[in-house]
Amino acid sequence: MEAGALTPAERRRNWSRLGSDSFDVVVVGGGVTGAGVALDAATRGMRVALVEARDLASGTSSRSSKLFHGGLRYLEQLEFGLVREALRERELMLTRLAPHLVKPVPFLYPLSHRLWERPYTAAGLLLYDTMGGARSVPGQKHLTRAGALRLFPALKRNALIGGIRYFDSQADDARHTMTVARTAAHYGAVVRTSTQVVGFLREADRVSGVRVRDVETGDEVDVTAQVVVNATGVWTDELQQLSGSRGRFRVKASKGVHIVVPRDRIVAEAGLILRTEKSVLFVIPWRNHWIIGTTDTEWNLDLAHPAATKNDIDYILEHVNRVLATPLVPEDIEGVYAGLRPLLTGESEDTSKLSREHAVARVAPGLVAIAGGKYTTYRVMAADAVDAVAVDLPGRSAPSITDKVPLLGADGYHALVNQADQLAARHGLHPYRVRHLLDRYGSLIHQVLAQAKGRPELLRPIPSAPDYLQVEVVYAAGHEGALHLEDVLTRRTRISIEYPHRGIECAESVARLMGEVLGWDDARVAEEVRIYTARVDAERDSQSQPDDQAADARRSAAPEARPEIQEPT
Repeated sequence: MEAGALTPAERRRNWSRLGSDSFDVVVVGGGVTGAGVALDAATRGMRVALVEARDLASGTSSRSSKLFHGGLRYLEQLEFGLVREALRERELMLTRLAPHLVKPVPFLYPLSHRLWERPYTAAGLLLYDTMGGARSVPGQKHLTRAGALRLFPALKRNALIGGIRYFDSQADDARHTMTVARTAAHYGAVVRTSTQVVGFLREADRVSGVRVRDVETGDEVDVTAQVVVNATGVWTDELQQLSGSRGRFRVKASKGVHIVVPRDRIVAEAGLILRTEKSVLFVIPWRNHWIIGTTDTEWNLDLAHPAATKNDIDYILEHVNRVLATPLVPEDIEGVYAGLRPLLTGESEDTSKLSREHAVARVAPGLVAIAGGKYTTYRVMAADAVDAVAVDLPGRSAPSITDKVPLLGADGYHALVNQADQLAARHGLHPYRVRHLLDRYGSLIHQVLAQAKGRPELLRPIPSAPDYLQVEVVYAAGHEGALHLEDVLTRRTRISIEYPHRGIECAESVARLMGEVLGWDDARVAEEVRIYTARVDAERDSQSQPDDQAADARRSAAPEARPEIQEPT
């Protein structure tokens, strides 16, 4: 069997293992932090289980700005340690751990004030360029107004007096998180989605495991462990309550909204970073699209389905249109997504000023919680959490080695890029298509294409979503743990935000391909399409509402794909 494959058969085996094996660590939460903790613990030789109530990266970890970056604005807040740490992680991802998934991307920093702004910004970017150790991206380059407009012709001429080009990097966050989890499975972790923690086991005053529920079937089982790690992000406080232990910190949810527009609506060769009165706004190149965001507002409603409002979308359009020669209009928008940042409370009630530092706490004997941080530093967060876990385990724990463990698909990636033309000829594909697949699967491309053996029709594009091949759907259901139509359309691919139809026009054909792998009959295919369509309709409806309460009411009315899930998750 393929390394780390999350197959339907493995899912069945893992249910049995959860009930029969004894684990050193059970990680709750399948976002990037939880997946990172599982990988760190497994590669230290611990017996690990990772359980996630919905899908891998179904919360915050699929709804970020898709950047691996140091965070320029944290320099202004004098959080040098956080920036240095993040830039070191960016460097590791680009060069060693995930070069197939994480790519350099240029940005223009437009200057609008004479005299002071260029030296001030240059000094910050010099720190940014030098703090991360070895450099795998070019340093800053200063541009006149004419040079900046050549890089970003879509800008109004009076929107800037010059600019500075600098580099950061980006990744498909959901695919990266799923790959971290699969890498953990490759090193022995039991990884299981649609598996919700509904209670905690105790021996005297010690947490000794969790009770989990299969939210596809309603079955429940007890999982015993030396230590449970709460890596549930914005659900940290809810899980804390369920455990009956007092938390050491609180987590506040901050909503960030992004819009997606076609690449031809903004003529530019680089991304753009804009200062706003509250934070920063990014215009980020994303294949044939631009991602523009984000907002930063407090959110106290449904944590599973944060909703974007008309006001959120108008805010983004208003700020980006201040500098664009040809303004964007609502009809340009292909996709919208809202995500929640898990911020540690304490410093300020203003969510844009809350700390992005992370915290690890041994909440009770046998229970460790980790929260805060930012996507880029997930590996450091995971190592800190496993260090805290080691206190409750007998014997000495090995140190973290995940800075030396490439994610699945990284080994051999560079050689395959050089061989893309031969690979394309062998499979009858365009070399551009092969390069696109390599940037999604790396050296796992052989296993992906093997699914089409004897079925050449699977190498055709998905109807109404031609950026993706039908074989990718089969692989997602067979090897990447996708259990529902929304898992494929919103996370294994990004069809739900990359096409104006939001996945509706290809929903049935994708569901039928999934059904071949997962054994769905016509009724189940129709039900998956119905639930997905209702989700899209609810999201569109919420995006026309004026405020969070109205948007939340519309979005929450859509049915759940996972029938047995329990509140509050």
